[in-house]
Amino acid sequence: MDFLGRVETRIKPGAERVYAVVDNLNIHGGMDVLLFALAHPREEFVFQPKYAAYLNLIEPWWKVLRSLALKGRRFDAWAEIEQAVERVIAYWNQHKHPFIWGRRHRTPRRLGVAAPPNITLI
Repeated sequence: MDFLGRVETRIKPGAERVYAVVDNLNIHGGMDVLLFALAHPREEFVFQPKYAAYLNLIEPWWKVLRSLALKGRRFDAWAEIEQAVERVIAYWNQHKHPFIWGRRHRTPRRLGVAAPPNITLI
C-alpha cells in the first residue's frame, strides 16, 4: 500500500487512467488493494493470465539475480545478502543489455535416434 501511495503522488493529476499490471500473487487482490482502487478510480489493476510467468518481465531479472548473487552461496547475515545483491546490480548496470521478450536462450536440439533418415525416393 505504501508503494501504491508513492506511485499515486508521482503521477500527474491530469492523467485520466493509470494501469498497474500485476501478477496473480494473492496480496495483489487483497482487501486493502481493492479499497485503494475504489478510492482512486483512475487506477486500474490488470492481472496477467495465470500460468503465464513468461509475460512477467521481472522473472528474467530474478533469474539473473539468483544465479549471480545467491546460487551456491551460503550467507551468515542479512547484510551479506544485501552486499551480494548490490554487487550484482552494480555489475549488471555496467554491462547492461536489454532483455528480449519471448526469446529463449536454448541451444537448438539435435536430431536424435527417432528422427527419420534423410532418404530421397526415386
